[in-house]
Amino acid sequence: MNMNFNLSEMEGENKAEELSNEEIYDVLILGAGPAGMTAAVYCMRKGVNTGLLTDNVGGQVAKTSSVENYMGYRYIEGSDLVQKFQDQVKQFPIGYKEGARAIEIQQGNIKKVITGDGNVYQGKSLVLATGKSPRWLNVPGEDKYMGRGIAVCAICDAPLYKDKDVIVVGGGNSGAEATIDLAKVANHITIIQDKDRLTADRILLDKLNQFDNFDTLLEHKVTRIFGTENLEGVEVKNIKTGEKNKLDVQGVFVEIGWVPNSEFIKDTLSLNRWNEINIDCACRTSEQGIFAAGDVSSVPYKQIIAAAGDGAKAALSACEYVMKK
Repeated sequence: MNMNFNLSEMEGENKAEELSNEEIYDVLILGAGPAGMTAAVYCMRKGVNTGLLTDNVGGQVAKTSSVENYMGYRYIEGSDLVQKFQDQVKQFPIGYKEGARAIEIQQGNIKKVITGDGNVYQGKSLVLATGKSPRWLNVPGEDKYMGRGIAVCAICDAPLYKDKDVIVVGGGNSGAEATIDLAKVANHITIIQDKDRLTADRILLDKLNQFDNFDTLLEHKVTRIFGTENLEGVEVKNIKTGEKNKLDVQGVFVEIGWVPNSEFIKDTLSLNRWNEINIDCACRTSEQGIFAAGDVSSVPYKQIIAAAGDGAKAALSACEYVMKK
């Protein structure tokens, strides 16, 4: 891969190349959320041969309706911020592949990444920025009605529920954001929360309270989802009394948190009790030449700006590792 590039000539160009099975990259990055894409920019600016592999672009940011706490923007849609990240990455001659998920890593001086489609990619070092995936309810009916009434992306799917009754499971930030998006189009939204209060940030609760077509069902949990061809309702249980009731709804948005995408390295790296990758202050993991950043790592605060900062640190650590080798 030609690593000679002029920063002043790149604006607006797409110089990304297909990730190669034959090439051994100096740094191979897994994931294209804020951490992975920031890592890519820092690696390319260092002049190292860089590859990026991801199953999707943007991570959780792509499913965020509005971002108001990323420096440089008073307000920006999550999808717009992702596009800006992606445009900045692709102005470099980086090896790039979307739509492939890593399922195994083989250690050694040259690390090998095996993907679900049977391909193998190689790197002298790795930056793992695979983020998190939605946590599911694991109740009867959930699998059956996935995509037929059950959703996890209000930004994507809210228009499908115009004038319908839906529930949002989860009263944290993601649950509040989903309810705000849905309140603009749905007939009525019920927030199901297993705690005795909503735990979203005050700024989100203030926005939520501007709508009058929602209510909350606290200290309850969903125990069953039912319907015929499509979802028609849920069964909820009062955590304190054990009493069960049915709610007739046409949609369920699951917003109860996220789990790290670390299953593929659970036998390779040290993980904490939440299955996040343990890292030090330089984003080093328990194995030489493997670094981690963003929500898949053990950093305490899961924020876009924190993930981007850690992506930069992981990239610089990986570049230093390669240069010393």
